Amino acid sequence: MSTLASTVQAFFTDYLTRQRSASAHTIAAYRDALKLLLAFAAEQTGKQPSDLEIIDLDAPMAGAFLEHLEHDRGNGVRTRNARLAAIHALFRFAALRHLDHAAVIQRVLAIPPKRFDHRLVTYLTEPEITALLAAPDTTTWTGRRDHAMLVLALQTGLRVSELTALTRADIRLGTGAHVTCHGKGRKQRITPLTSTTTTVLRAWLAERPQAPADPLFPSRHGTAMSRDAVERRLAQYAGLAGRTQPTLNQKKISPHVLRHTAAMRLLAAGVDSTVIALWLGHESVATTQIYIHADLALKEKALARTAPLDTAPGRFRPSDTVMAFLEGL
Repeated sequence: MSTLASTVQAFFTDYLTRQRSASAHTIAAYRDALKLLLAFAAEQTGKQPSDLEIIDLDAPMAGAFLEHLEHDRGNGVRTRNARLAAIHALFRFAALRHLDHAAVIQRVLAIPPKRFDHRLVTYLTEPEITALLAAPDTTTWTGRRDHAMLVLALQTGLRVSELTALTRADIRLGTGAHVTCHGKGRKQRITPLTSTTTTVLRAWLAERPQAPADPLFPSRHGTAMSRDAVERRLAQYAGLAGRTQPTLNQKKISPHVLRHTAAMRLLAAGVDSTVIALWLGHESVATTQIYIHADLALKEKALARTAPLDTAPGRFRPSDTVMAFLEGL
């Protein structure tokens, strides 16, 4: 086994799993990035992946791999930067174990992430929300499940991974109704539920009494729904809703758009951005600023409060009462 191969194995088994207690999502993301990197390097060098050495993954090779992601695989800049983050994590770990390769490792670590344009978030308007919620066929079991899932997603803004991981025990429908989830970064958070969402979920839970540990939104086989399944169902309903609300046809609807929609509804209701950050489970309040940038109505209100450009500066002073009386005659 080569030095690189043993380092990769130790990176996952010792560093990520034992020392960092990384989540399954993090491990999977790093695994996929390094599989692509090793396969690319093996093709370029003619070696087997297990025979590659650290020197084979020098800065030119890593740079060529990143170019391959963008130009050949069609990945966006965000995906390219995420793959680079995985490579950096591996090489930072290798730097502590292989000082003889310090120069090669340092040059790879010096590869910077690429900057990208920040686009305005896509979200649904109230008429679009109404059309989307009306799309599932509630005369069927899957339609009632999907309707309940959409209602919950639009109100709470849960990530799709959080939504599919929910169990029946995570829902409390009594006084102070709320949903509990384990979000990104292993953070647990509680999100209150509205009376409308509570009513929909109560009907859904009463339909199929099951154990508390069972998935809240199961597949036909009783297992938790996959991310792909949720995306497919949402795309289907967006297409149906687009017949009555054509503006939906101009938007690419994904589970994250439902999360954006929940945030924009809170912002429109006057909820402070710090509360929205806590609601969505954001690590930083700065992440929530994207919704303020996207809210045109909020900017229009700010504009309405400003003075016209042709207004003379100075404080308003009312006219003398006698002069005002005479001028009014």
